[in-house]
Amino acid sequence: MALGDPQPGNRNDTIVYRTSGIDQKLAGRPVLADGAYRGNPEVIIPYRKPTNGNELPACKAHLNKQHRRVRAQVEHALARMKTFKILRDYRRAAHTLADTTSGIANLHNIILHG
Repeated sequence: MALGDPQPGNRNDTIVYRTSGIDQKLAGRPVLADGAYRGNPEVIIPYRKPTNGNELPACKAHLNKQHRRVRAQVEHALARMKTFKILRDYRRAAHTLADTTSGIANLHNIILHG
């Protein structure tokens, strides 16, 4: 899991991806995301069903299944982070939130991968 700098307000995912610095942090690495990131050539998004109503070929359906599994793990990690008291009731200076959140994400990565 990698995190970019906090962004104000309600913003489009693609804009946040480009303005938060996360795109530079992940340069050269595979990045899986949902269809909202369409238009970012370095991001791997799921295959869409053909507009003619046909099903996806088996190989693309299998890749979408693997893609969903990875994304689900990330969504679960983010949900767990939101339950952490240090983040939920953050009382430190606002400019320190990015470092705190990044530290927690790094600890999460260490736990997952040793």
